[in-house]
Amino acid sequence: MDFNKELFYKDFVQREDEFLRAPYNPEIEFYSTIKAGDVKKVRELCKVPLMDKPGLGKLSDDPLQNIKFHFVITTALVARYCIEGGMELSEAYSLSDYFIQKADKMKKKDDISRLHPEMCLEYAKRMHDLRKNAICSMQIAECIDYIYDHLHARITVNELAEYVHLNTSYLSRLFKKEVGTSVNEYIRRQKLETAKNMLVYSEYRPAEIASILAFPTQSYFTEIFRKYTGLTPGDYRKQYFQQSVSHDQA
Repeated sequence: MDFNKELFYKDFVQREDEFLRAPYNPEIEFYSTIKAGDVKKVRELCKVPLMDKPGLGKLSDDPLQNIKFHFVITTALVARYCIEGGMELSEAYSLSDYFIQKADKMKKKDDISRLHPEMCLEYAKRMHDLRKNAICSMQIAECIDYIYDHLHARITVNELAEYVHLNTSYLSRLFKKEVGTSVNEYIRRQKLETAKNMLVYSEYRPAEIASILAFPTQSYFTEIFRKYTGLTPGDYRKQYFQQSVSHDQA
């Protein structure tokens, strides 16, 4: 394929270029981004104030109460998604209680609207930290960030070792000790998780996804995708894309 894999990967992850943007469910993407701990992207998605978001339904005749209701619903959903992502129940609910009580005391829609990105970013930052909670060294944390930023490319242990200025063998041992899996296995899992999201939330064909995420061949991509999920990429899309559509229409 003669397209720029980095461009397409960044487009899917960041959703910033309108021309190249693939169709997606913005509500699901918003909550999934917080769940993933992508602080930068959450900040971008929160630029539109809560009270100005398109499609905001009318839950109360009182404008102030209406925005409060929407804030509560959003906070509850954010907490639920973060729990699914591994956040402790007590932490997620304590945080939601804090923000909901804070919103309840507010007397202006603008104040509640400004509280919305604060709440979303707090959850996202905690999910970002949670992703690295077992990591002790700065070098491994830098490796994790590098991997997430370069899933569109073929990443090698030698490349990572050079990036963090460590011996290749030492980095491999340290990564396995702190993350619990080998470097290559971790990279493979992150690529497959991204592929799953692209199959559900975009219209890229499996062959395009395989190329965008730098799998050696489409057949290899299909083989390991089936190994990890029990389904081919095509079958996975049929099953979960329909579920996301049904959820959106409910």
